[in-house]
Amino acid sequence: MKALLEKTLLTLSFILVCTLQAQAEPLRVFTWDGYVTEPDIKAVNQLLSQQGYGEFKVEVIAPFAEGPEQMFKVLRNNKADISFLTLNYIKMQNDKIANLLQPINPKSPRLSNYSKLSSRLTQIPMGIKAGKPLYIPWGGGAYGIWANMDKLSADELPTSVNDLWDKKWKGKLGLSSGQIQPNIAIASLAMGNAPFYLNDMTKDRKGLKDQFKSDSEIQVKMNGLYGQVSQFWTSSPDFSDPNVVLLASYGIAASAANKAGGNWQLVKFKEGSSAWLDTINFYKKVTGRKLEAAEIFANYFIGKKVQNTVVNELGMVASSTLADSNPLIDENPNFFDVKLFWPPYKKSADNIMLKVSNSAMKNAK
Repeated sequence: MKALLEKTLLTLSFILVCTLQAQAEPLRVFTWDGYVTEPDIKAVNQLLSQQGYGEFKVEVIAPFAEGPEQMFKVLRNNKADISFLTLNYIKMQNDKIANLLQPINPKSPRLSNYSKLSSRLTQIPMGIKAGKPLYIPWGGGAYGIWANMDKLSADELPTSVNDLWDKKWKGKLGLSSGQIQPNIAIASLAMGNAPFYLNDMTKDRKGLKDQFKSDSEIQVKMNGLYGQVSQFWTSSPDFSDPNVVLLASYGIAASAANKAGGNWQLVKFKEGSSAWLDTINFYKKVTGRKLEAAEIFANYFIGKKVQNTVVNELGMVASSTLADSNPLIDENPNFFDVKLFWPPYKKSADNIMLKVSNSAMKNAK
């Protein structure tokens, strides 16, 4: 009788566990393609179960992140609990995304890995509101120019961004057409200006508007830059293009190309390259145990295993000192120089940059 009772209790317990798992509340994650893998999801779900949060299960929502406007709409419609926002998106256009986020608690017992994050990345002003961070640094990189070292020698590589206008690179350059701001940054650096000087001109409405004149320095510079380009890519660069030997990439695609047998190397311009940082954020309406589950998720992603993946698999820069190596930082300690970070563009500056880019695109055809 006792054995039968024990067997019945075990059966009921098993049924209860299965029922709870089936009814688990989704912990909705809004991320860029490739950031959160199936093994990651399995590992976090196991952690949630082990730490008593088995009523939640990680769910990566569709579609993947694409840009600031799309990410704003998804968050505004309460479709995500956790996001992987690029840092400069947070305060773009009068804090409209910032208003949808909640402050991070760095002292949470569930964020034990937070203290291992690079201190220079945890207090960047564009991610701070009312003195509190709205982000957890995850991983970053540069919008840089990568050279095909199967076709070029080290001596042939450009050393200054100004070299990209040299006639020898005409038809051999590839840039993004989807996000034009980093292209503007390249032209700005070539002019001897800060990469995002147009964003600093927003208080001078006439001066900013004048940048769209056909003979303005930035317009002429952009016309020349786009005239060099044979590949304008949208979502991802094509490293198999036989015509291109200098190709812009955020680093992830270049790393993937090298893993597939390529030999692409980041060009180290003396002016540097514009930098970006992707972050982990919590939606403002996530509270209680669900918020605690979100912290467990974030802690895993700033832990040693994932931070090594950021470097070794994605070709990015890790945000944590737990990573075994961080080659891009080792080679250039000023990689994340504040002046090279993409800023939270103001709408007026964004409009002018778009107009300048569109005009240069027409002139290049």
